[in-house]
Amino acid sequence: MNSYQLGFLYELRAARLVRARGYRVLARRYRARDGEIDLIARDGDAVVFIEVKARPAAGLGGGADAVTMEKRRRIRRAADAYLQRKAISEAPCRFDIIEFTRAGARYIENAF
Repeated sequence: MNSYQLGFLYELRAARLVRARGYRVLARRYRARDGEIDLIARDGDAVVFIEVKARPAAGLGGGADAVTMEKRRRIRRAADAYLQRKAISEAPCRFDIIEFTRAGARYIENAF
């Protein structure tokens, strides 16, 4: 299985996890000119932009560590594009990370 397929499977798992938390998934793999967002969901009134990271090998470090400042900037730009495209201006927003490791899934709310 290549990394694209593996990423797709982890994003499906993340979408199930998000739904189990009571969120409504709005979009998967949203692409904008300046970046990409793995999942976009609604948690009540809040729009949640979620980065999914898989780290099945222990030597790679945590998934949250892989979300660099540059990656965060690209996610924020893509989030701005999504909000403008959908004409959402009043909703609170947050950025979460779901990381998958050998130990399981970890949901990090308000990660950045």
